[in-house]
Amino acid sequence: MNDVNKLYDLWLENTADNPEIHEELLAVKGNDEEILDRFYRNLEFGTAGLRGVLGAGTNRMNTYTVCQATQGLADYLNSKGENPSVAIGYDSRINSDVFSKQCAEVLAANGIKTYIFPTLMPTPLLSFAVMRLKCDSGIVITASHNPSKYNGYKCYDPSGYQMTDEAALATYEFIQKVDMFKDIKRIPFDEAMEKGLIEYISDELVEEFYSLVMQRPINPEISKASDLKVIYTPLNGTGNIPVRTVLERAGFKNVSVVKEQEMPDGKFPTCPYPNPEIRQVFECALEMTKSEKADLLLATDPDCDRVGIAVLTGDEYVLLSGNDVGVLLAEYMLSARKEKGILPENTLMTKSFVSTPLIDRVAAKYGCRVVDVLTGFKYVGEFIANLEKTNDDYRFVMGFEESYGYLIGTHARDKDAVAASLMICEMAAYYKSKGKTLVDVLDGIYEEFGIYVNRLYNFAFEGASGMVKMAEIMSETRENPPKELAGLKVLEVHDFEASTITNTETGEERAIELPKSNVLAYTLPDGNFAIVRPSGTEPKIKVYITGCGKTKDGAVKLAEDLGEAMKALLRIG
Repeated sequence: MNDVNKLYDLWLENTADNPEIHEELLAVKGNDEEILDRFYRNLEFGTAGLRGVLGAGTNRMNTYTVCQATQGLADYLNSKGENPSVAIGYDSRINSDVFSKQCAEVLAANGIKTYIFPTLMPTPLLSFAVMRLKCDSGIVITASHNPSKYNGYKCYDPSGYQMTDEAALATYEFIQKVDMFKDIKRIPFDEAMEKGLIEYISDELVEEFYSLVMQRPINPEISKASDLKVIYTPLNGTGNIPVRTVLERAGFKNVSVVKEQEMPDGKFPTCPYPNPEIRQVFECALEMTKSEKADLLLATDPDCDRVGIAVLTGDEYVLLSGNDVGVLLAEYMLSARKEKGILPENTLMTKSFVSTPLIDRVAAKYGCRVVDVLTGFKYVGEFIANLEKTNDDYRFVMGFEESYGYLIGTHARDKDAVAASLMICEMAAYYKSKGKTLVDVLDGIYEEFGIYVNRLYNFAFEGASGMVKMAEIMSETRENPPKELAGLKVLEVHDFEASTITNTETGEERAIELPKSNVLAYTLPDGNFAIVRPSGTEPKIKVYITGCGKTKDGAVKLAEDLGEAMKALLRIG
């Protein structure tokens, strides 16, 4: 606690010229618990960049932690070569615009040419800008779908995907050397603009992004002729203009927007947890359906890299999971291309290894191979970049993760809810023209391959004690692997930190050909599995379950039983 109090005093001494931060520090004076939470650690910089609660302290998102990270990034880039450049984007969150300009000021003061969007933009547009402008890195100020008290800082590779482990570690080493009160270089934003060190990203680049997204449709004539009725919510984020623009250009005439969630607002007044994975974000849209029925409800998260949907089925709206939509997109894009005679041989998809294996079976029907990658869309981006080196990127159809992230095509290196929203609407219009809803199509897939029920359990561990508890749980579980779960024998134990797959019957081991990660997975009979990992961006342990069965009730019960078995294994609840 002594070191924490020393840090607190240091901040109190050095923030007198920042009234907001200084007053917050004074307000917690003498409160050991509050001081500990703000100073027990530095925000960790990794492949997901920084993410944390807004406020004063080393464990908070504020001007000092943001500028320290940017100074470290600048030192890293300048150590690698001459005349580096960086593109910057930001979302609607509290202080996102402020932090983005501060990043630009730091980079410019270090002699780094900086391109910044003049207004908030979706994350995939920043990914595109990094590639298009041939930048050495990129920064997005966003906390994705976290509650409003959070903000974050993502760093990008020159290829347009988020930094992978090696680059993130090298950058972090430079960040650690930066004294946030003494070592940060800054130049006023307007002065840097006048000197040409900072430049706004042009509307032409945004238009080029739209043009590439508009190349994704497979049945454009269906969209133009469709009477599909859509209610869309950008959840007070960046998707409002881009998503509506591509839907309008595609010919969708019946698109209404949720007024309460239309304009940018980092407080997210109607959806405190702006995550399209949860039904609550659709409440305003559902209220609209009382006066205007819609075929499809569409929601994008604040930085518009994730999208969720609800589908009118009979008289109710059914919320589809990220896995459901991934499977539907695979079926639609592969079958539609085959129908038109434009499906290449040996096509490829990627999915995070925690996503549903049902997509593998759907893809195989069309001769498409699904490649598993670790969680984190940077691995999808890296996969595409490697395909480009051999001119095989034309074979890539889609990248997918169960947490509602999709990349249709290769125009970006991060998940893109703009293109995904367009493809989802085209898919819904196509099946509507055949007299089917997306739920009908999903039921048909289940009838063909069996029912796959996926469950995600999130267990929160807040504060300093929570981090210790999560580490203990993972360590104890790793040392004591289960022999069975919910009455099903564990066939294999996958330890991604040790890079081994162990056959529980024979004890034989084989290697995992993926980067090391703190993940444990258990293979069970008949396609069932369970996976546990700590979140890379939130103080949570995540448990992923797949239960397979011939009936919906049977698969649901098995998934629930497996969930309870995992809770018991982890000693949670």
